[in-house]
Amino acid sequence: MRGLPAAAQSALTERRCGALSAAAAHPAPTRRGPRRGDAISGLDAAVAEDAKVFHAGTRDVDGQVVTAGGRVLCACALGGDIADAQQRAYVLASHIRWDGEFHRSDIGWRAMGNVNK
Repeated sequence: MRGLPAAAQSALTERRCGALSAAAAHPAPTRRGPRRGDAISGLDAAVAEDAKVFHAGTRDVDGQVVTAGGRVLCACALGGDIADAQQRAYVLASHIRWDGEFHRSDIGWRAMGNVNK
């Protein structure tokens, strides 16, 4: 890693985890699909060093970010190990809310189980 900028070296050594948040009725068994148009709050509070919220199923309606699909946002974070990255991703995601929002709480558990093997 000699010669790489510090930020690039950090990106190569730190672990990553992303907590995906989905809209109500996702995955949808009906033709109507997941619910759309729910106002998303907390995006301004979801700020952390070495973390980012990626938009997937969102859109802007008159200055308000709303849901526009099944997989809505992914709160991603870096950490010294996978457990640290997971915890940071869930903290980041905890600031973001909308009606019907849900996310899995087991993201990263398999990876953490394999770390000590």
